[in-house]
Amino acid sequence: MTTKVKQTEAMELNKAEEKRQKKPRQESFSSSQKNSQRIKNTSTCPHCGKSFMRNEHLKMHLLIHTGEKPFTCLQCGRSFRCKGDLTKHTRIHTGERPYVCPECGKTFPRAHVLKSHQLLHSGVRSFSCDQCDKTFVLSSHLQRHLKIHTDRKPCLCSFCGKSVFHLKEHQKMHAAVRPHLCFHCEKSFTSAKSLKQHQMIHTGEKPYKCTLCDKRFTQSGTLKDHQRVHTGEKPYQCSSCGRNFSRSSNLQTHMRKRCRNSSLDHK
Repeated sequence: MTTKVKQTEAMELNKAEEKRQKKPRQESFSSSQKNSQRIKNTSTCPHCGKSFMRNEHLKMHLLIHTGEKPFTCLQCGRSFRCKGDLTKHTRIHTGERPYVCPECGKTFPRAHVLKSHQLLHSGVRSFSCDQCDKTFVLSSHLQRHLKIHTDRKPCLCSFCGKSVFHLKEHQKMHAAVRPHLCFHCEKSFTSAKSLKQHQMIHTGEKPYKCTLCDKRFTQSGTLKDHQRVHTGEKPYQCSSCGRNFSRSSNLQTHMRKRCRNSSLDHK
C-alpha cells in the first residue's frame, strides 16, 4: 500500500514537472503567434512595398508618391507634406527662434543650425585640408578653402553677366525651354516658381516681413540675410584670414580683393 502511494506521488510529480517544462514552450509559441499577428497587422505601401506598423505612418508615407501637400502656410501659400515641416517654415514669417545656444545665448530657428553653431564654440577642427595643414570646424569652411588650391576662378556668363564657377551648368539654364511668360514685360522663365518670383518686381508684393523692424522682402533668402543685421550672425568665414561676414556676396568681394592684393604683394 505504501509502495502504491509513493508511485502515485511520483507520477503526480512527473506530470507537474512536464507541465512546468512545457510552459515556456507555450509562452514561446504564444509570443510567436503575437509576432505573426503583428506582421499581419502591418500596412504595406502599394507603390514601393515598404511596410509600416501603423496605418497613420503609411498615410504620411503615401504623400511622397501622390505628391499631395495638405499643410499650407497662410502667409505665403507654400505647402508641405508634414505638419512639422510647416511649423519649421512658419518661423521664417514669425521670427521665432526656439533653439538657444547655452554658450553665447544666440537663438536659431532650427535645431541643426544650432548644432552647427555650437561646433564653433567647441573649437574642434575635424575637417583637414589634404593640400596644406589648415583645419576647419565646419565642412562648408573646408569646401570654400579647397577652391584656393584648385585655382578655379569664376567665369563670366555671356548671357546674363553673372560670374559663376560652373559656367557650362549655368548656361544650360539659358538654353532651356522657357514656357512661363511674364505678361508685364514678356520675359520668359523655365519654371512657374521663377515667374512668380519675378512678377513681384512688377506687383511690388513683398511677402517676407522682418519681425524686428517691419521691413519686407520679395525672397525668403533676402530676409534671412537682412535678419543677420539684427542678430549679428556672420556664418561666412574667410578661409585665409578667418574674418566673418553676414552675406556670402560680402565674402566673395573680400576674397576677390584679398586675392588681388596678394598677387600685387607677390609682384
